[in-house]
Amino acid sequence: MAPSNSRKLNFLLHCLIVCLAFVALINKANGQSLSPNYYDKSCPAFKSTVKTVIDDVMSVAKSLAGPLLRMHFHDCFVRGCDGSVLLDTPNVTEKYGPPNLSLRGFGVIDRVKTAVERVCPGVVSCADIVALVAKDVTVATNGPSWEVEFGRKDGKTSLLAETINGNLLPPSANINALKQGFLNKGLSIKDLVVLSGSHTIGTSHCSSFDNRLYNFTGKGLNNDSDPKLDPNYVVNLKKKCKHGDQTTLVEMDPGSFKTFDKEFYTLVAKRRGLFHT
Repeated sequence: MAPSNSRKLNFLLHCLIVCLAFVALINKANGQSLSPNYYDKSCPAFKSTVKTVIDDVMSVAKSLAGPLLRMHFHDCFVRGCDGSVLLDTPNVTEKYGPPNLSLRGFGVIDRVKTAVERVCPGVVSCADIVALVAKDVTVATNGPSWEVEFGRKDGKTSLLAETINGNLLPPSANINALKQGFLNKGLSIKDLVVLSGSHTIGTSHCSSFDNRLYNFTGKGLNNDSDPKLDPNYVVNLKKKCKHGDQTTLVEMDPGSFKTFDKEFYTLVAKRRGLFHT
């Protein structure tokens, strides 16, 4: 008998734990030796300090969980998980690349770093902080947990150009581009599918899917929306997003975007995924 949809979704959620851990370990391919016990002697309070800050942030701003998880993903897919997304030189570093202009949560990372520096000055890398924060915000939203390994070194090179050369794909990317992008990182198509489930705690600016609602064919026609979208969903989205809106945020998993669940897959199956991807 074929497995039920519920069993399939549970399997995908289980796979997500594995894939998130795999992304966090990309640095091993870069010659770094990582261990979950890396800071046990040099900074035994590291994990608890991070958790205390994240628990406090999540108690008042759970909507930042998605952005903080996304930051880790964007960091890992450019030069590995080296914290280079944090380097701040306008119009030069990754932070200012088009895919990263909508990243949020840098202030939270600064807050965590400050707290960690108080207990262990000059010991913990920013790259490891970003990795642990990603896990902690996922757990804080009732999502899966995984063992984070530490020992990453902070990258000193960060180039805007490397965010637009295929490392970070846009929301409009087709399936072939997505598959190739993941294969380039040693990830499979299954990894692509299950990691997409992280969008369950995500939000998006209207500008990221504006073309799916307005003038989809580019012919300037009325009611020219992406036919792959549920028409009723299009109506609801247009109420929230006027053509050209650059600031409004929309939940990718309406009603439960602050909870890490399997509903995102259900919505995609119902043609209610925000992105073309």
